[in-house]
Formats: sequence, C-alpha cells, structure tokens
Amino acid sequence: MKELSKYRLSDAYDKLTVSKELLDNDHLKDSINRSYYSMFASMRALLAEDGVDFKHHSAVISYFRKEFIKSGKLDEKYSDYVGNAFHVRNACDYNDFYVVDRGTAAEQADNAEELYDAVKNFIEKISNENK
Repeated sequence: MKELSKYRLSDAYDKLTVSKELLDNDHLKDSINRSYYSMFASMRALLAEDGVDFKHHSAVISYFRKEFIKSGKLDEKYSDYVGNAFHVRNACDYNDFYVVDRGTAAEQADNAEELYDAVKNFIEKISNENK
C-alpha cells in the first residue's frame, strides 16, 4: 500500500504540473480538469495509506472528508477545495457553454498544489511516526 500511495502522489504531482502548463498556455478548461484530477489522485494516495479505494469519485470524496477532514487530520478548507473543484470540473467537461476565466483556473491550480503539499506532508509525517 505504501508503494501505491507513492505512485498516486507522484501521479498527483504530474497532473498538477500539466495543469500549470495548460494554464500558462491559456487552455483553461483543460487546466481545471488536470487540477481536479491532481486533487483526486492526492486523495487516493491517502486512501491507499488506509488500504481502501472506491470506484466512484463521490465515494472517494466522502471517505476523504470523513477520515481526514472531520477527524481533524487535515484542514477543513481542503473539503471546500475538493467540492469546488469537482463542481467546476464537471461544468467545464460537460457544459458546452460554460465559460471559465483565468482567475478560476489559476485558483484551481493553486488549490490543487496546496492540497498536494498537505497530503505529501501528512504522508511523510505518518511514515516517520511509524518508523
């Protein structure tokens, strides 16, 4: 499970990097998509630490909120980041006429990076405690 968690965290970082590159090139909807999936991979890295996984995004988000936000392991703001990213990504991907601005795309990338950093630090902390 530790290797799966590392893989997913690496995947989250890769998606974050692509999100920023897309943002820099004004591909805003695609940047938002990659930001959301960076957050999703970050959450799944945590789930791997717990030895669980789910097929549906809603189940991953629900578990993340219950086990990592409500428990106080991570700041509540990350629940808002994920919820907002899920909503905006769905609008970008499925609403042909949804207009996204650069500020929203930049905010999503920043939130994805902040969540990635928080998850990475949390995983490192629990790894050090278990040594």
